[in-house]
Amino acid sequence: MKTIIYLFIGIFFGITLYMSEVSSWFRIYEMFQFNSFHMYGVIGSAVFFGAIFTFLIKKLKIKSVFDQTLISLTDKEKGWKRYLIGGIIFGCGWAISGACPGPMFSLLGAGFMPIALVIASATLGTFFYGLIRSKLPH
Repeated sequence: MKTIIYLFIGIFFGITLYMSEVSSWFRIYEMFQFNSFHMYGVIGSAVFFGAIFTFLIKKLKIKSVFDQTLISLTDKEKGWKRYLIGGIIFGCGWAISGACPGPMFSLLGAGFMPIALVIASATLGTFFYGLIRSKLPH
């Protein structure tokens, strides 16, 4: 049952990304050239509403429909270096490929087959990170 619910949420999310042009290479290019506010508006709205919903979920201790805790209330690890390095790698991959992980799959669903190479590369990179993660400094 969970898989079917997640599948429909993913399909809805993919359609939303595609229809809002968030997965458009041209919109991403405009963003990196600082020629359009479109992507910054979408990202800014996501951060704004995400922060509000996260606050409310934590404050009201809201659980999922499967009675699971949605957000752990334990403290996160401190440190900024790994986020900085990870963000730089993520941003470089986004700029080179023209797609971040969410829109990659909506582009594949829309029939843009060259994105399959990007998906394969991202999967390989994630697998490689899993292999070396324990050897990296914390």
